[in-house]
Formats: sequence, structure tokens, C-alpha cells
Amino acid sequence: MGYLMNEQYIKNLLEQVSAGSVTTEDAFEQLRDLPYKDLGFANVDHHRAIRTGFPEVIFGQGKTPEQIRDIFIELTGHGRNIIATRASAKAFQVVKEAVPEAEYFEIARIIAVREQDGTSGAERNEVTSAAAPDTSNGAPAAKAGTDAPLESDAPLGSDAPLETDAPQGTVCVISAGTADIPVAEEAAVTAELLGNEVSRVYDVGVAGIHRLFAKLPIIREADVVIAVAGMEGALASVIGGLVDVPVIAVPTSIGYGANLGGLSALLSMLNSCANGVSVVNIDNGFGAAYMAAVINKGRRR
Repeated sequence: MGYLMNEQYIKNLLEQVSAGSVTTEDAFEQLRDLPYKDLGFANVDHHRAIRTGFPEVIFGQGKTPEQIRDIFIELTGHGRNIIATRASAKAFQVVKEAVPEAEYFEIARIIAVREQDGTSGAERNEVTSAAAPDTSNGAPAAKAGTDAPLESDAPLGSDAPLETDAPQGTVCVISAGTADIPVAEEAAVTAELLGNEVSRVYDVGVAGIHRLFAKLPIIREADVVIAVAGMEGALASVIGGLVDVPVIAVPTSIGYGANLGGLSALLSMLNSCANGVSVVNIDNGFGAAYMAAVINKGRRR
């Protein structure tokens, strides 16, 4: 399959060279593609995991399915910590033909190649929806290639975390409404794939705030909370006044005209009177999950 170019790999390789079990020529060949590989249309960053602790993530929006496929092929030669966000089902089919182990998380719009030795996500995750996702147009599948419906008592995300070591920490992803779930799932699946234990609390917006209060014991168990909300974006401020951990607010583009495609929710979250609330860009579930993973990674040092 190749090798995962991370800090531990480099240290082991240097130790093997020092011990004489690997020649300098063999080591050079393994390091030839550092810091990046030029594919012509993209410079694939194999050095990022060494610099930041997490591998490069592919932003699928704007790329052709073939470009996404070629980047996946290159990255799978150096490990299985691979994520592509904002990826279409068509792009997944093209990637799947070249990388059979690739998986698609339809609601989150994420293609991933995971480590296969991790703890089962079904054992580690708990979905805590106050209401099941909208299935009026047919129950969506948890990921392509399966017939299992997405139910309120079944995990929405991955079957196993990307990392094989202990979880970085715990993240609770909360959505204000059912319409916010695609962005929430982008956050939840990304956080899982970056090695975090994730719980989900969906459809608990301020219009029925008693639903949120009923889930507080679960929410307060998390090391980081991600609050996903459209409309006026009030959910993040409410949560910020109820927990003693970082809250990452994600405004969504869900809402009527004056929502301005998420701008109103963004400004509301930026003007939050609650302490400990930070804000990412509109619909940026990935960015929120990445920041949560960085926070949890720092806690383990």
C-alpha cells in the first residue's frame, strides 16, 4: 500500500539508517516525494502531517472527479489518512474504481480511506437526535453502497476512526434544525476521521429549547462542542452559557431572505455575548471539526 509519511515514520527510518538495516539509497527513495509531489494540476503535500499533525485534506468542490481520483491515488501510496470534503457521488464512483477501499458518506459529502484497525464507531458513537432526519423524500443512506436507512438511533458517521491510536478527545456536534444536518455531518464525520470520539445531538434549536436542555448531560461530557445553526444562529450563544468547554459555532446558509445565505447567523455568532465561543465560516463543518481536533490533540500533550 505504501507508507504513512508522518513524524514517527521519519524517526523510525532515521533509526534504521543509523542501525544499518536500511541503506541511505533506500531511505532517499522513500523520502523522494518530500515535501510534495507535483501532479501538474496539484502539488500534493506529503509533508503536512509532519508539520501539523494531520495529513492534507482534499477540498473536492471545484475539482473534477478525475483530479480527485488522481490525488487519492497519490495519497494512498503514503498512508490511509485521506479525506476529501465537498465531494459528489459521481466523484466517489470515479475514486472507487481506482481506490476500492474508499468510502462515501453521502450526507456529509465526504470520501475517505480509513485505517482498518480502528475501534468500531458503532461501539463508540451515540446519536442523540431529538427528531429523526427528514426522510419525506425517502430515507437517506448512511453512505453509498448500503441500503440501511438513516435512523435516529443509529450512527450517522463512520464505522471506525481514521487513526488507530486512542481517541484524541470527545466532540459533541449539535444542530439547531434538521436542515442543518448536512453541515453538522460534515463536522461529525471529519472529527471522527481525525481520531475523535463523536456524539450527535440534532434538531434542538432555540424554537424548542427544552429539547436542548434534555440533552445537556450528553453535551457536557464533551471536550469540545460544535454548534451548527442557520436562521438567526442563536444556538451557539445559548450553548456557550451552559458548558465549560470550547464552543465552535458554525453558521449555515439555511434561512429565509434576511438570513442572507448565512450572513445573519454568522454576524449573530460573531456578536455572541457568551464567553468561549469561536466562529468559523458559513457552512464550514470541516473547519470546525479540524479546530476541535487541534484542541483535543493539544490536551493530550
